[in-house]
Amino acid sequence: MTTVQLIAVGVLQALLLLIAAPLYSGFVRVMRAKIHSRKGPPLTQNYRDLFKLMNRQEVISEQAGWIFRITPYLTLAAMLLVALILPILTVWSPLGMVGDLILIIYLFALPRVFFSIAGLETGNSFGAVGVRRELLMSALVEPILILVVFVMALLAGTTNLGGISSQVVARTLPYSMGFWLSMASFAFATFVEMGKLPFDVGEAEQELQEGPLAEYSGRSLAIMKWGIYLKQLVLVGLFLALFLPFGSMSSLTAVGGLVALISFALKALAFFFVAAFLENIMARTRFMKAPAATWLALGSAVLSFVFYLANV
Repeated sequence: MTTVQLIAVGVLQALLLLIAAPLYSGFVRVMRAKIHSRKGPPLTQNYRDLFKLMNRQEVISEQAGWIFRITPYLTLAAMLLVALILPILTVWSPLGMVGDLILIIYLFALPRVFFSIAGLETGNSFGAVGVRRELLMSALVEPILILVVFVMALLAGTTNLGGISSQVVARTLPYSMGFWLSMASFAFATFVEMGKLPFDVGEAEQELQEGPLAEYSGRSLAIMKWGIYLKQLVLVGLFLALFLPFGSMSSLTAVGGLVALISFALKALAFFFVAAFLENIMARTRFMKAPAATWLALGSAVLSFVFYLANV
């Protein structure tokens, strides 16, 4: 595939993820309602909410500065860029050498920094508490992501996402204990970052993920929520690109593109299904108990590195 073709595929997959993100989040809401024996919202409720917010007036605090105003757009733009880089429809990253794991880690961190500052900038004490808890969770989860990325780069001999995905598809990447432990640790970190119980309730403004949104309204709130939906789907896409990239195209064809699209949609749906099921069979726990679970995942990630060194 030529560079222009790869970029075109990347733009297409980014737009598809942007459109599909509220649908996957809506699927989780429907599952939660069914498990709780409630009727629940329709599958398209998130689209209705976003449309309604887009048409509402924005009320911005007098204390809010430029960071507060640009954070929704920066969050959505950063997640769109990650969606453009990920090897989803193809085994190669649409942006070639730009598709680097280290760059993606920074792209995930950038919105979090702005999100946290925006929550503090308005002087809202409620938002400030949410920011503190959000930053604590990031301090617990991000080391797991970074360590897993490091181990996968060592196993593949490259930090390029396309290089790792192609080796997994070609089965040249060693399926060692380090690989499987990395997979489990990354799945756990993705689950936490998606704002799931027992660590978070992403739909509740009094919880970690949406606490700093207390001062947002109207279009800014809609864009911020859309960015959060997209982040969840992109995280799942990153997990699939690293560990389960099967079904992606190795050459550009119409049939291959359709197969890759359906394959990704089904794999992402399965991940969201499992995440929603696990979320709804456990109770909300005290926030200060969260480190105990994350330390187990971090230990698993460290073990994956130890197994890599031992060549097991």
